[in-house]
Amino acid sequence: SSGINAEYGGMFDQDIHTRDSADTAQCFSNAHKLVMGNPAPEGTNFAAQFGHMAGGYDAQYYGYMWSEVYSEDMFQTVFKGSGVLSPEAGLKYRTCILQPGGSVDAFDMLKNMLGREPNSDAFFKAKGFA
Repeated sequence: SSGINAEYGGMFDQDIHTRDSADTAQCFSNAHKLVMGNPAPEGTNFAAQFGHMAGGYDAQYYGYMWSEVYSEDMFQTVFKGSGVLSPEAGLKYRTCILQPGGSVDAFDMLKNMLGREPNSDAFFKAKGFA
């Protein structure tokens, strides 16, 4: 799944960007093994096709996972109980997230939407870890 790809992609990204030099094939194989339970297939070179590494992300690919943590928290807290088409939930999203746009810090918008500090509980539950 794309979530799993983001998990080992994020680990790979952090690994290669936190050392002076890196054997990218070995770094990816290590990350793949941690997430998937087995090393990357022999003779493959994930780094050669992972465009995010050459496209300016520079150790920020892990951000995909954070966005999933926050979106799952928002979905479980606001939308799941009332329904994704609920006018009340939609209005809350529009008021707390869309309306302020860039005038309010994104983390503050998220806290306003949730009515509390965000956490990773819903994310781990969705991934089957809780």
